[in-house]
Amino acid sequence: MSVGTGDSGSGLHGGSDRLGELFYPLYDRLFDDDSKLVVDIERKLAQARMADTVELYLSRALGLGVISGVALWIGGLTLGYLLFATGLVRLTPMITVSIPNETVVEFLNTVYIPGLIVSTGLVFGTIGFLIGFSVLLIFPYSRAASRKREINMLLTDSVSFMYALSVGGLNQLEIIEAMAQADDTYGAVAEEFRSIVQETEYFDVDYRTAIRKQSMETPSDELSQFLTDMLAIVNSGGNMEGFLEDKKEKHMRTAKQQQEMTLETLELFGEMYMTLSLFPLLLIIIMVIMQMVPDANVDDRMLYLTIYGLIPLTGAGFLVLVSTVKHDEPGDGYLTASTDDKRVESARNQGLRNLGLVEEYTGEYSVFDRIKRNEGTHETIAVLRRPHHLFKQSPLLTLALTVPASLSVIGVAFVSDAAPTSWDAMIAYPIWGTLLYLYVPLYVIGLPLAVFREWNVRSRTAVIGSLSDDLRKLSSANDTGLTLLESLDSVARTTNGKLAREFETVHAKVNYGMSLTGALVEFNNAYHIPRLARTVKLITKAQEASNQISDVLRTAAQASENHDDIERERRSRTLMQVVIIIMTFLTLLAVIAILKTQFIDTVAGLETGVESGGAEDVDTGGAGVADANLAGNIDTDLLSLLFFHAVTLQAVLSGLICGYMRDADVLSGLKYVIVLSTIALGTWALVV
Repeated sequence: MSVGTGDSGSGLHGGSDRLGELFYPLYDRLFDDDSKLVVDIERKLAQARMADTVELYLSRALGLGVISGVALWIGGLTLGYLLFATGLVRLTPMITVSIPNETVVEFLNTVYIPGLIVSTGLVFGTIGFLIGFSVLLIFPYSRAASRKREINMLLTDSVSFMYALSVGGLNQLEIIEAMAQADDTYGAVAEEFRSIVQETEYFDVDYRTAIRKQSMETPSDELSQFLTDMLAIVNSGGNMEGFLEDKKEKHMRTAKQQQEMTLETLELFGEMYMTLSLFPLLLIIIMVIMQMVPDANVDDRMLYLTIYGLIPLTGAGFLVLVSTVKHDEPGDGYLTASTDDKRVESARNQGLRNLGLVEEYTGEYSVFDRIKRNEGTHETIAVLRRPHHLFKQSPLLTLALTVPASLSVIGVAFVSDAAPTSWDAMIAYPIWGTLLYLYVPLYVIGLPLAVFREWNVRSRTAVIGSLSDDLRKLSSANDTGLTLLESLDSVARTTNGKLAREFETVHAKVNYGMSLTGALVEFNNAYHIPRLARTVKLITKAQEASNQISDVLRTAAQASENHDDIERERRSRTLMQVVIIIMTFLTLLAVIAILKTQFIDTVAGLETGVESGGAEDVDTGGAGVADANLAGNIDTDLLSLLFFHAVTLQAVLSGLICGYMRDADVLSGLKYVIVLSTIALGTWALVV
């Protein structure tokens, strides 16, 4: 029983194949080839494009389960012996009632402890087997689900790509082959079409049968339906262009509906977060009030657990919940040149570690080695002169400077005895200690990273701000009879904006001998935005067939406008969620500050006034307050520190959630984290 034509393995070969072969007899004894589990795993392996047979995969899973089961069985026996045989856990007699037969009682008491040890081993062994077996079994399900999500996200653009190629004059087979070769842009969708092409090329299967087979193996129901409908058009000899146009319109509507559902779910999550984030606040208030009750036995560890455990877990859990709904855009945005253009390929990773095209020729002639050394010196000097450009291109490189700087500041504070080194010192100096250990790393590390990341994102995304309009202009220019290159020059001369300047650069590169495809791919890779990559891929593929591609450009413009509509709606709706999260944090901050100043400090001052009033207060009724001693169990300095840490943790988590909801990127939340944390620091400086 085989898995089909997956072109990527599971990554579990070599020694694990021997493991599968070793445990194949156990698989053959336990499973039937027609059983539901075997059939289901076989289908998931095909959908996950894992080149393992179901027999070998299940045998390997059984082997891993047996190994982990034996390991935990030995651990369970050892644990049982340590607990029961050594007397670490005191056991009551097994038989507590009188039995006439003393031999039975003696036998039961003799096997009591060995039985507990063996039972512990069996329980642990069973758990180990289930863990080892199920972990490997879950992997194809997880991978198939990931591919399904990616296919559904890219299907709208994929259908638009196929429709544009159909309008450009390609026939059915050429469209399928072009789609199969577009894996740098359309990812998992291209892999599905590559399977169709491989079936026809290597297994001598007609492409109708290959399409039918792939429609049954793909993990996406939407793609399966598309392939089924496409097969009906192929069999009936219908109009493929009209079919693809209808499907394009349908999937564009579906994408908008899916976006609407996602935004509605995020709105629901925003309301949930407003409620859940206030739950730790209520617990803090209850525990503070309970501490004032003289006979109440309130453990301070509950307060620590709420602030340092419940608040982070609530925020992290909500972040995971949002990630199940909101996904980032698939693909890295890079394109590979269809020709053997070494310049384009080397420019993608050019930098201090890869000096570009000269790397291809070093070692053959000494002149190229000398050029490489000089180029390395030139690149190094350029980076030292303008390091901000390097950090703009790769914001994470700032960590190489900021992390040591942050550690140095804390180290200097330690050496000079300026840093609190104990919990009591932190309580005595809450703002200074928290500023040193949390806010200094946040500002030194987070601020440069946030600034350069925002600079990087804004500079790259600025190029797609006028993409739809410029594509319309390109289409109109091409419709007048101009070639694509001439159309690019015409739009560059008559249009302002970053994209127009890039068109001008592309035109200049082609005039100096570079291919148009290579120039467009190099332009795309400089910005590596997935949406731009799909547009450039469409244009480069269409212009290979003809220079008159006005219909293709119009299709690309329509797809881009659809993305613009979805993006505007997304940013508008997520902005409201960000406002809700920020307002929730400000509410929590205000309540904690009022609790500190108007309640805790007032009660502490009341107790001080009673103690200093002496007998005079007894005559005025002050003795009743003194007897109550409301603040006797409250450490105001400790509560001030804990409250400050609570609002700071809430600021960090709220900022990260805001960034993820806004841009599906946790690093996007750094700017919110810095702003909200600064508000918390400033507020507490006034409170204390």
